[in-house]
Amino acid sequence: MIPVILSGGSGSRLWPLSRALHPKQFLNITAEQSLFQTTLKRLEHVMDGAVSPIIVSNEDHRFLIAEQCRALGIKPSAILLESIGRNTAPAITAATLTALALQQDELLLVLPADHDISDLATLKAALQQGIREAENGRIVTFGITPNKPETGYGYIRVEEKGTHTQAVAEFVEKPDIETAQQYLDDGRYLWNSGIFLFKASTMLIQLRKYAPDVLSAVDTALTGVSTDLDFQRLAPEAFAKAPDISIDYAVMEKSDIVTVVPLDAGWNDVGSWSAVWEIAEKDDYGNASRGDVILEATADTYVHAEHRLVSVLGLKDVVVVETADAVMVAAKDKAQDVKKLVDTLKKNYRSEATRHRKVYRPWGAYDSIDVNDRYQVKRITVAPGQKLSVQMHHHRAEHWIIVTGTAKVTIGDDELLLTENQSTYIPIGVVHALENPGKIPLEMIEVQSGSYLGEDDIVRFSDRYGRVTPLEVTPS
Repeated sequence: MIPVILSGGSGSRLWPLSRALHPKQFLNITAEQSLFQTTLKRLEHVMDGAVSPIIVSNEDHRFLIAEQCRALGIKPSAILLESIGRNTAPAITAATLTALALQQDELLLVLPADHDISDLATLKAALQQGIREAENGRIVTFGITPNKPETGYGYIRVEEKGTHTQAVAEFVEKPDIETAQQYLDDGRYLWNSGIFLFKASTMLIQLRKYAPDVLSAVDTALTGVSTDLDFQRLAPEAFAKAPDISIDYAVMEKSDIVTVVPLDAGWNDVGSWSAVWEIAEKDDYGNASRGDVILEATADTYVHAEHRLVSVLGLKDVVVVETADAVMVAAKDKAQDVKKLVDTLKKNYRSEATRHRKVYRPWGAYDSIDVNDRYQVKRITVAPGQKLSVQMHHHRAEHWIIVTGTAKVTIGDDELLLTENQSTYIPIGVVHALENPGKIPLEMIEVQSGSYLGEDDIVRFSDRYGRVTPLEVTPS
């Protein structure tokens, strides 16, 4: 069985912690490891050993995926990069064709990268039921046993009440609260988890029958795939022609070979701050918190503090999330609407919608600690042995001050080796590069000055990480 991890979401309902360039699946929201990493570790447990997944992701997140897999010692079978999001049908199609191209008509277990499942024994037992069905040519979906009327999920209707495996009678859209209560009382409705299990050849047949336009576009995108380090970039123009459609609409709702396995294993899609509160450990007053938090006369509240003390007094049923550059306060029952705040930020071209103040790169990270019209100050960390791209700026000069470690600096034709408390200056228009040749992290302060400080003011001459877009060549 090959796991297929879908990791293309942006998680906007968990703003300000989750942002487009560092979304929720790569954050440590519910545990010390990220949701993506806990998904991989969960698979190792239920599959009794090492896993080698196929991962489908937005290309902006490729280095986050590579680093988090490396930290776990996991080597994926393939990391497929989408230049544009096209929902789950094209992503699953790409994984299916990739598995078959590897001459592996294996069972594919498709699951999102950002869910939480607490009862692994029950999950393992459900997978065993699903495997028997999938080996017999069925497409298996896992339906979550509901414990409340939920308007945020789609539903699966079955013909008979009970916990046994049976054919799907109907896929149902997200209901209003009254309808959701009716579904709960009825007992024949399960939440649609987005977890699927099938043989690659079985899905291929169903795609040919029900979604030939998806299959054709993705097949063309894979034919034109380009290899970039450990990644496979789906041909952008071809992939963009794939319909933006979920696998539910494209195949599941039309197929007559779909079976549902009920799953009651502490599943949570971690889709909002209220969902995070539900699975978090709470005090005697129903409060959950992370970070430096003081609560007084407060109940049923979630507080997440990243960089400073956050105190809450006399509130009930609220969510407070603090990051280096934003604070969000919301009524807990409005947590599903946080994405409206993100939409407003995007309309106003605010960077807080897409990136954190601290931005991670394949070579390390930078933190924009101060910014004004004509200057910007960044704290830069370069990992041992790593190097930024060889580049030049048209509108800004840079001053570099080494705090710890050793920097190998190229400025035009000159090469310098700088250590703690030493500094250098890069004039506007001069080609330069920065490298850490040492064995400890290089930390430095960069002061940019000039008429324009945007991250798109760059001309790159070479880059060891194969980055191609302006957003991915920062900070220098």
